[in-house]
Amino acid sequence: MISTQNYAALPDAAALQQLCKAMAVLDAINSPDWDYRYHSYDLAWGEDEAVFQLNTGEGDEMLILFRPEGCCINGYVDTYAQPDKAAVTRGLPAAFEEFVFGEPVASIGTTFCLWYTPEQGWQTGVVDENADDGSEEMLYLLDARPESYAEWANEYFVEDTGRPLIDVADVARVYRGETLTREVVQRLNEELDDWTQLETDLQEIGYPYNFS
Repeated sequence: MISTQNYAALPDAAALQQLCKAMAVLDAINSPDWDYRYHSYDLAWGEDEAVFQLNTGEGDEMLILFRPEGCCINGYVDTYAQPDKAAVTRGLPAAFEEFVFGEPVASIGTTFCLWYTPEQGWQTGVVDENADDGSEEMLYLLDARPESYAEWANEYFVEDTGRPLIDVADVARVYRGETLTREVVQRLNEELDDWTQLETDLQEIGYPYNFS
């Protein structure tokens, strides 16, 4: 499992960004109601910056910043004690300092932090091997496997609703960045009827679609 002690399986920044967009798109399809989405993606977080957010609605939150220099992951899991932030961010590139030490991350909290640059790959600061930081439970869907998302989404969005189970093949299409069509959307969630809202979501994410 991916964690701060085992992060070699994380995709590089470009692949991770595409994955994060895909997960936000799939959540938007499966839950037009924002209150029940876990994943979102803001293409225009700041100048040359985009942010992916995982929010469980129960106090646990992860933000991933994408910049030209690479990307940075800040995670917070409410059930674990926050470590010394200076230690877990030791070696953090200057490009990510405002994100990690500014708002909203400063108010959210930090139980783990990882960052990627093309020159150094994935790195983290000082990690206590004897303390759980919640990274394993927050990072596991970033394994880039459509099967992982489909299994999670079928349990979270579909179970007990009477909807058909989400097909891994349709998740894989979105993971590959294929242009989204009405047919694929309807297979993923036959109950979706607010196409205007979905178009707005896709524009905010920056994902291609053709509903004509």
